[in-house]
Amino acid sequence: MSKTPVYLFSTSSYPNTIHINSLQITFLKPKINFEEYDYIIVTSKQISHALQAYDKKQYIEKKFLCISQQSANSLKSLGCDILTTGEGYGDDLSRIIQSYSKETRWLYLRAKEVASNFRDNCVENGYSIDEKIVYESQCSPEMNNLDIQENATLIFTSPSSIRCFLLTNSFTKNHKIIVIGKTTAKVVDSKFNCMVSKTTTIKSCLDLV
Repeated sequence: MSKTPVYLFSTSSYPNTIHINSLQITFLKPKINFEEYDYIIVTSKQISHALQAYDKKQYIEKKFLCISQQSANSLKSLGCDILTTGEGYGDDLSRIIQSYSKETRWLYLRAKEVASNFRDNCVENGYSIDEKIVYESQCSPEMNNLDIQENATLIFTSPSSIRCFLLTNSFTKNHKIIVIGKTTAKVVDSKFNCMVSKTTTIKSCLDLV
C-alpha cells in the first residue's frame, strides 16, 4: 500500500483508505408490477436497498441480469436468483439482452441519472425494456470541505463521484487518479492522466496504488 494517503470517493468504505462518501442517496418507491416481466436488469448495488421497500414475494421469483459481480452479490444477500452477470459495462448488458428473444420482457431498475445508454441501444433494435427510477443521488456534503494532500492518490468509483469532487475541488499534476472503469475514466479531463482498474471493483483500483 502507498505511503501517501489514499482517498476513496465511494458510497462504500474499504480498508487502508480514507473514505469520502461522495453521494447522498434518496430511495424512491414507484409502483411496479413485477409479474409483467421475465427478467430484471440491475446496474448498481443500490438496487438491493431500493427493493427492500417492496414485498419480497413480488420479486423473489424473478431472475436478475446484473452489470457486475458486486451488484449480483448484493442481490444474492436478499435471496434473489441471478440470470447472469456482465463485466461491469453497459455494452455487456446490451450484448446479453440481445442474445434473448425480442419477446422477452425486461424491467430496468435504475437511478435517476445513468451513465450507460445500453437500454436505448436495445430498444432501437426492437427489444422491450421498461424503466423504473428507484433512487436518485446528489453530491454529499462531505465533498464541500475536503483537505486533500498535494501528492495523494484519489480513487473514484463512478462518474458522479468525480463530478461532485470537481464542484468544490480540482485535480493537480501531483495527484494520482485511479478510476473504477472506462465509463468513469471518460469524465476525467484529458490533460490529467488516470489509471483504469482492470475490473470494476474497489480492490482492483487498490491493486494500482
